Amino acid sequence: MTKRTVSRRTLFAGGAATVGVVGGFAAAQAFEGDDQTTSGTASYAFRGAHQSGIVTPAQDRLHFAAFDVTTDSREELIALLQEWTEAAERMMKGGSAGPIGPTEGDSRLPPDDTGEAIGLPPSRLTITFGFGPSLFRDGKGRDRFGIADRKPDVLEDLPHFPADALDPAKSRGDLCIQACADDPQVAVHAIRNLARIGFGTVSVRWSQLGFGRTSSTSTSQETPRNLFGFKDGTANVKAEESSAVKEHVWVGQDDDPKSVWLAGGSYLAARRINMRIETWDRQSLSDQEDLIGRTKDSGAPLSGGDEFSEPDLDLPGRDGPVIPVDSHVAMVHPSANGGARMLRRGYNFVDGNDPLGGLDAGLFFIAFVRDPAEQFIPLQTQMAKSDAMMEYLKFTGSALFAVPPGIGRGEYVGQALFT
Repeated sequence: MTKRTVSRRTLFAGGAATVGVVGGFAAAQAFEGDDQTTSGTASYAFRGAHQSGIVTPAQDRLHFAAFDVTTDSREELIALLQEWTEAAERMMKGGSAGPIGPTEGDSRLPPDDTGEAIGLPPSRLTITFGFGPSLFRDGKGRDRFGIADRKPDVLEDLPHFPADALDPAKSRGDLCIQACADDPQVAVHAIRNLARIGFGTVSVRWSQLGFGRTSSTSTSQETPRNLFGFKDGTANVKAEESSAVKEHVWVGQDDDPKSVWLAGGSYLAARRINMRIETWDRQSLSDQEDLIGRTKDSGAPLSGGDEFSEPDLDLPGRDGPVIPVDSHVAMVHPSANGGARMLRRGYNFVDGNDPLGGLDAGLFFIAFVRDPAEQFIPLQTQMAKSDAMMEYLKFTGSALFAVPPGIGRGEYVGQALFT
């Protein structure tokens, strides 16, 4: 198949693209370009061993989208992944290369770029793609693209956890794109253009905007705060922990005979968590700290020390352990979950008000793991059953995607799956 270029005539005639797997990669911390004096002018390499947007230092803004594939043609899917590769690489470079196509031309046709990011710097944009379980076999059991026998065993829709109140319109998807940047307009531009290119071949199933990252992926970053006002993700796997990243994040060559194509990639678990902010705000400081298991000021565990001190879950207090056994820290600590860790890239969201006048706000939780069946599902199950903080949380969206490895020179996103 010949590689198609992104053009308005292709789109006008019904050509499109879908989503796959892209990014900058495992050299995810390597920059391109000479001017790296500010985060606005910095850009990440597109091609490499791993996709960008995983171990990359977390940016401040997110636009996440899940898509349904509307074609049954394997050839169209592959051709569209090629177009997405070209477009994503241009947008990550930013600057004069940022627009994915010319904006001049025949005025009777739609322009080749939506235009809202023209002239803006790359703002450390990363674009990360994933494949959902339904891409391999849809809801009717059909193997539309001849890849069902290559679906990893652990790539299944996340189970319905206790206390879930999932909205089907904000869950699952054939494909996903995570666009992160320091400028919200740059992140929105990326999703908007990829969705535009995909018109006729994919449709947006749901999307989520996020601000104020709620976790750090590098030791160079301070731990941010979530909308409850507490530091979040202190024990998150950091990019500099090379052995931990290898053990807990990247899929291994021998993990599953059917997922050799995924080696060097990861799994992305997404959970939309509404926070009952108004109720939380009426709790005393001591109750809030007991529910979390950390101090609100410094983020130190209630057992003492500083933010990064290991919590002593057995330290006795007046009425039991100093860190309550049902606190969030006690429930999700690796020692309570078989040593499992994950790399988190969550974001705050505020989507206006709900029908009762409360804030539709919370945490869009994203975690990258090597094995969701071992690292993610047991932890979520335990948290849903026993975590005292669940009284203030409502899980409204859920999805799992396989995130393929990086893209080599001349390759397109997800190529190894189709060859």
